[in-house]
Amino acid sequence: MKTLNKELQASITPRKALEILKEGNNRFINNLKAHRNLLEQANDTRDGQWPFATILSCIDSRTSAELIFDQGLGDIFSVRIAGNIVNTDILGSMEFACKVAGSKLIVVLGHTKCGAVKGACDHVEMGNLTELLSKIQPAVYQEQVTLTDRNASNSSFVENVSQINVKRSVKNIIERSSILEQMVGNGEIGIVGAMHNIETGEVTFYDDVSFIKDEQNPDFSVAPLKQ
Repeated sequence: MKTLNKELQASITPRKALEILKEGNNRFINNLKAHRNLLEQANDTRDGQWPFATILSCIDSRTSAELIFDQGLGDIFSVRIAGNIVNTDILGSMEFACKVAGSKLIVVLGHTKCGAVKGACDHVEMGNLTELLSKIQPAVYQEQVTLTDRNASNSSFVENVSQINVKRSVKNIIERSSILEQMVGNGEIGIVGAMHNIETGEVTFYDDVSFIKDEQNPDFSVAPLKQ
């Protein structure tokens, strides 16, 4: 498996970046890890990095983007925070990853049985965690399918909220960063939402929050967020 360099990164389109991640996840769930010499990759990237994708995921120990997408050193930027929420610092990190370092795709990656989402569903308040979980609360209120047992003990409710939270984060990135919005509009990058099943390892990508402007999708739009 080749180590990415500037030329290889430049040749990757947002759509191709998505396909690379899908292929990597397929290898992961089939236990067909690509052969890599990580020490060689460390040496190859000592003077620079050219990641093709940026993954915003949860801190959950079972959701390592490099592993579940079978990527090596220097392949992806990994941004991790409980509940895969978006804040100003994360937006700044993404702007650096894409505008400065050349990343072609942003993926907001949620996962099943998310502890942060469960905490938001139960309206947990504890120290600094209170403020973090408050950023997931809009997804809790937006979930209108579940009429009873709207708490963490209801697995269907938790997964519904997790999905809504991912999709809100995708739209928040575009709505809160004019730099990234413009890059998507110019076809320089794409932004997609996805969910990682921690039981099977499979990642499902959401077509309804897939913003990639190319020959397959010449236009993109972001629907107003429901409050």
